[in-house]
Amino acid sequence: MLNNLPQVTKNLLILNIMFYVASWFLGAQGINLVTKFGAHYVNSPFFEPFQVVTHFFMHANFIHIFFNMWIFIMLGGYLERVWGPKRFFIFYILSALGAFALFNVIGVYEIENLKAQIIEQGFSIRDVNAMTTYHRTNEVVNEYLMMINTPMVGASGAIFGVMAAFAILFPNTEFRLYFAIPIKAKWFVGAYFLFEVYQSYLNESGDSTAHLAHVGGALVGAIIVLFWRKKDRTNFW
Repeated sequence: MLNNLPQVTKNLLILNIMFYVASWFLGAQGINLVTKFGAHYVNSPFFEPFQVVTHFFMHANFIHIFFNMWIFIMLGGYLERVWGPKRFFIFYILSALGAFALFNVIGVYEIENLKAQIIEQGFSIRDVNAMTTYHRTNEVVNEYLMMINTPMVGASGAIFGVMAAFAILFPNTEFRLYFAIPIKAKWFVGAYFLFEVYQSYLNESGDSTAHLAHVGGALVGAIIVLFWRKKDRTNFW
């Protein structure tokens, strides 16, 4: 299968698998690469600049990486053959960075609000940052600790950019939902995008999925492909 994939798609697939295997192996030794290389909010004390890039090679579990890479090799490989390796690589990276940016715009604002509430309650932010366990009774402190300690991981933002691009360029291509139900790319990706927007709005406390990153990746991917299509005056349906 690897021999049939275009070069950039193949290399990105291999990198994602390598990072996942390394995180699994080192995790068994007590070393948490997900926390280290995942993307913390930029105003979290655990944020490091390299996380802007490393986070989209990390995945939480096997199901996470399996579905991301499955979609990626199906649609990403097709786009790379159409665009060429250089343009596809630029597109992938920009979609991933767009996902990171939107994820942070809202998250940074929420963290600053929580900081203000914590200070009003008489806590020291430095002392709270040093806590290794959650506060038994203070919900604001607990929410703040959860936000600064939980990293965003996965290639999903870039994958949503790939999905958006594919749906714009090849809107009438049919997918097989659950391997049986035919659905056109424009309807599937459009519905999926609206679902992610809705989930971002709900912002449920128990939901660990970075829906805003998905939305950001799809928006950036759509903007880029629409710009390129207008510039190249090329349609593919």
